[in-house]
Amino acid sequence: MDKNGLRSFEAICNGRSVGINMMQLSIEDYIKTARYEGPVNAADCERLEGQTLRIYRLMIDGTWRTLEEIHRATGDPQASISAQLRHLRKGRFGGNIVDKQRRGNQWEYRLQRRDA
Repeated sequence: MDKNGLRSFEAICNGRSVGINMMQLSIEDYIKTARYEGPVNAADCERLEGQTLRIYRLMIDGTWRTLEEIHRATGDPQASISAQLRHLRKGRFGGNIVDKQRRGNQWEYRLQRRDA
């Protein structure tokens, strides 16, 4: 917490280190400062940031979609979509709410922004 009682956030992706106030972040801010797991180079970071933004921008409307439907809309592989939906739940990616329910023999997902 800072002197105003607000949480602050510092994250690193390829050597970029930024300290920012979490109460003022947009999804773009989260993505620019997010840390992805594993060995990540500049090309990986750019690719992962792009995937995360595409998926967020599609899903933030709150519509239920299967991985296949998200894949058709974004062109991203289903395994990557699943990983990015998991990331979007994490605090460093905005702490969004990702709901999941069955539709027949598949899972479908809905994204909601967590109120600050």
